[in-house]
Amino acid sequence: MVTVDWARLQQALRDGETRPPAGHQLSDLTAQLTQMLGDTDPQVRDGLAYSFLATWIEGGVYDDLLAGLGDGMCAGLDAGLGDRESDSVFRRSFSVLLLAECIERDSRIRRLPPSRVLEWGDRIATWYVRERDLRGFVPGKGWAHAAAYGADAIAALARSRHFGMTELTVLLDVIADRVLSPDTPPLNHGEPDRIAHAVMEILRRDRVPLSVLEPWIVRLERGARAKPAPGRDPYRATGNAQAVLRALYLQLTISPRHPAVRPDLLLALVASLRRVHPYFLDDRG
Repeated sequence: MVTVDWARLQQALRDGETRPPAGHQLSDLTAQLTQMLGDTDPQVRDGLAYSFLATWIEGGVYDDLLAGLGDGMCAGLDAGLGDRESDSVFRRSFSVLLLAECIERDSRIRRLPPSRVLEWGDRIATWYVRERDLRGFVPGKGWAHAAAYGADAIAALARSRHFGMTELTVLLDVIADRVLSPDTPPLNHGEPDRIAHAVMEILRRDRVPLSVLEPWIVRLERGARAKPAPGRDPYRATGNAQAVLRALYLQLTISPRHPAVRPDLLLALVASLRRVHPYFLDDRG
């Protein structure tokens, strides 16, 4: 494989160069960058691999190769899947982040057939509920952030023209499965906000009816009010669902892009939050 002066290319990227360098095969560059997505050095993984691949996707470099690139990112979701607190998480989490870029690019150029994006959606959903390493920031190694990056990919799927009511409803179920799973640790690195943003993208499609959304809110509410086993940390059982409900309420309230269901869904959210936090909302003072 040809040796690449990545430092020089990184400087060119900073200077506004958005095309691959002349004299290098794109396939060789892509293979090296894909391998670097799993590097434990954040300067390599995020500063080089992700930055180059995302810039080239957005710049149209992969427009004729988008299906193959996305398939390669899907393969990265299986690398070490099931591991807990191992370095393999970086390859998975940055693969899903780049898969989101591929989906976003297709939404702009309308190049891929529905079957391809739907297949990617299945792979993302399967990975998201099976992922066992949900650390946020890893000291010395940077962001793993699989819960947040997976939510970003779900948001990209929600914006895809290939996703209708059925597919969007499945995405809501996947989000709830992840938030409510007993394997999900406390999400304290901004993940609830990213998850709520993904829900907002689903809502903005105006395809999922209130008859589906209200039971989904109630499902999260039940998780937010769950009774832990004796001697167990109660917030470990309820904290993630509470945080997502609050984040969704906030975004639904202040976002300038309102879904059609906003008034009724806000009422449902307020009712759920009152039941989740009765002591804070006691009007007796």
